Amino acid sequence: MAANGSSNETFNSAIPDGPIAEKWINHKNNSKLINPANKRKYSIIVVGSGLAGGAAAATLSELGYQVKCFCYQDSPRRAHSIAAQGGINAAKNYQNDGDSVYRLFYDTVKGGDFRSREANVHRLAEVSGNIIDQCVAQGVPFAREYGGLLDNRSFGGAQVSRTFYARGQTGQQLLIGAYQALSKEVAKGGVEMHSRTEMMDLVVVDGHAKGIIVRDMVTGEISRHAADTVVLATGGYGNVFFLSTNAMGCNVMAAYRAHKKGAYMANPCYTQIHPTCIPVSGDYQSKLTLMSESLRNDGRIWVPNSAEDAAAIREGVKTAADIPDEDRDYYLERKYPSFGNLAPRDISSRSAKEVCDEGRGVASTGLGVFLDFRDAIDRLGEDTIRARYGNLFQMYEKIQGSNPYKEPMMIYPAVHYTMGGLWVDYNLMSNLPGLHVLGEANFSDHGANRLGASALMQGLADGYFVIPATLPNYLANQVPGSVTTENEAFDEAEKAVTDRIEKLLSIGGERTVDSFHRELGLLVWDKCGMSRDKAGLEEALEKIPKIREEFWKNVKIPGTGESLNAELEKAGRVADFLEFGELMCRDALSREESCGGHFREEYQFTEKDDAVTSGYTNPGEAKRRDEEFSYVAAWEYTGDDSPPNLHKEELIFENVKQSVRSYK
Repeated sequence: MAANGSSNETFNSAIPDGPIAEKWINHKNNSKLINPANKRKYSIIVVGSGLAGGAAAATLSELGYQVKCFCYQDSPRRAHSIAAQGGINAAKNYQNDGDSVYRLFYDTVKGGDFRSREANVHRLAEVSGNIIDQCVAQGVPFAREYGGLLDNRSFGGAQVSRTFYARGQTGQQLLIGAYQALSKEVAKGGVEMHSRTEMMDLVVVDGHAKGIIVRDMVTGEISRHAADTVVLATGGYGNVFFLSTNAMGCNVMAAYRAHKKGAYMANPCYTQIHPTCIPVSGDYQSKLTLMSESLRNDGRIWVPNSAEDAAAIREGVKTAADIPDEDRDYYLERKYPSFGNLAPRDISSRSAKEVCDEGRGVASTGLGVFLDFRDAIDRLGEDTIRARYGNLFQMYEKIQGSNPYKEPMMIYPAVHYTMGGLWVDYNLMSNLPGLHVLGEANFSDHGANRLGASALMQGLADGYFVIPATLPNYLANQVPGSVTTENEAFDEAEKAVTDRIEKLLSIGGERTVDSFHRELGLLVWDKCGMSRDKAGLEEALEKIPKIREEFWKNVKIPGTGESLNAELEKAGRVADFLEFGELMCRDALSREESCGGHFREEYQFTEKDDAVTSGYTNPGEAKRRDEEFSYVAAWEYTGDDSPPNLHKEELIFENVKQSVRSYK
C-alpha cells in the first residue's frame, strides 16, 4: 500500500525573494512581458468557464491573446460557481473592526492548519480588495448598508466582518459578472467559445502542454485543439464521494488526465466537509444541498443534552420547542466560546459528528443537528432575518417541508470542497511546463482546510489578477504557433481517447454506472471521509481495485459514442474516480498526522496533552506532526500497474509561527 518511493527533490516553486509583503509586487515588476502587438500571435486554451476560467478567458482576451474556452455545460452561466451562496472574502476593512491584508493572510494560514504556502496565501489576501472593485464595476449587486456603502458579514474562522455578499446568491451574481465580461470577448471574436464540449485528454509535445482532445457531447465528435499553453480551471473532485453538494456533472477527468500525462497531484486527501447541509434522507438521493455558512451568523447550533430527548425527537414524540434551554447543548458555543457557531468548517463538522455518534442526533436517521433562528428572530425581528436569508429559508422549506421561521433547520456535514488538486508554482504553472491550473483545480491557497467565502476569492483572484500577470513568464519563451494539431502527439492522444470510448461501450455488462459510483462513494466516505484511520484506509485500498476491476468487466453503457450519451459521459468520469479514489486513500494513509480536513483518528489531542491541560485546546482536536509532515504531498503517476511516487515540497513558515490551532 505504500508509495513506490518518495523524493525530497527541490521543487522550483518560483517563489520570489524578499519580504512577504513585497513578493507579489516585485514578482510582477520582474516578470516577463509580451509586446501588445505580439500578444495576438499567442493562443491559449482555457478549460472551464466558472469564476476562475471565465475570468481568465475574458481577461486574457482583453489583453489581446487568442483564447479558446471549453465547458461541458450548455452555457458558461451554468458553471458550478453559480451554486456558491454565502459570500466572498476581502480585506477591505469597511467595518473598521481590525481587518487587514495581514489578518486575512494569517486567518487563512491558520484556518488551513498551517499546511499552505505562505507566499501564495499572502498574494491572495493582497489581491482580494481589487476583486471587489472589479465586481462592483461589473455591476455585481452586493448588499449595501442603509447609507449605500457595501455591507459585510462574518464567516467561520474569522473574528472580523470581511465577507461581501449578495443575499444567498453571491456565486450566481459573481458568475454573471464574469459571464458578461466573457460574452463581450466572445462577441468581438477574442474568445472562441465551445460549450457542451468535454476535455478527454491533455496533449503533451516535447514535455510541454500544447493542446487537448475534446468530445462534442451532442454529436459525439472527437476533435483536437492546439495552443501555446493550456489553462485548467475545472473545479474540484468532491463527487468522488458520490453524494456531495457539488453539481452532479462535477468531475476530476480533466485534472486526472493531466495527472496521467505527468502533472503532479498534490494533497488529494484534503477534502472539506461543510457543516451546514441538509441531511441525507434516503438511498434515492444523487446529491446533497448546501445551506450557506452565513446562516451560522444568526443561527445557533444545538442538540439535546440527553440521548433520550434526541430519540424522542427522532420518533416524533417531541419537537425542538419541547426542549427547554437548560436541556439543550449549544455545543459549538460551549467548546469554542471565542468563535462559537462560526468555528471553522472542519472543526464544526467533526463536532456535529461527535454529538451524533453519542446518540444525540435529531434527524430521523440520527445524523442531524438543529440550526435554530429563534433567538435571532426574537432579537432582530423576522423581517430582518428574511432580508438576510429569505431565499435560503425558502429553499430549505421547499426541500424539507418545514418553515425555518417557526422551527429549527436540520443540518449535517457533507462533502463540499477539495483543497487538494494539481500542484502549481507561484506562477500557477504545474510541474508540467505550459500547463497552468486555476481555482479549485489546484492545491495552492487553502492548506488542509478552506475558510468559508474564500473559494470565490481564490477563483477570481487567479482569473482576473494572477494568471494575466504570470502567464507571460512561460509564453515569452515560446514560439507562437510552433505546435499544430498535425503533430504526432495529437494522433496518439486522440487514438487513446477513441480506444477508451470503444472499450467502455464494448463491455456490455449488467450494472449501471451509478451503481459503481455509489459503491465507490460510500466506501471512500466511510474510510476517507470526515475521519480516517489506518485500518480503514488499508481496507479501502484493498477494495477499490476490486470495484475498478468489476467496473471494466460489468458496467452497462447503452447507446453509442456518435451521439448524445449521458451514460457514456458518466462512465468516463467514474472510471477516473475509481483511480483517483485510490490515490486519495494512499495520500491519507501516508500522512500520519491530523490537520484540518484530514483527521486521522490515531492523531488527536487527549486529556494528557499539555495543550489540553493548559486549556488551550480541547481533547479530540486534530494533532499535527510538523516535524515530519510540514510539506505538500505531490504524487507522480508512474503507470496503471505501478504505485505512484511521492514528492515533497517543504513548507517554510517565516511570517506565521506554526502553533496548535485554537478557536476557544
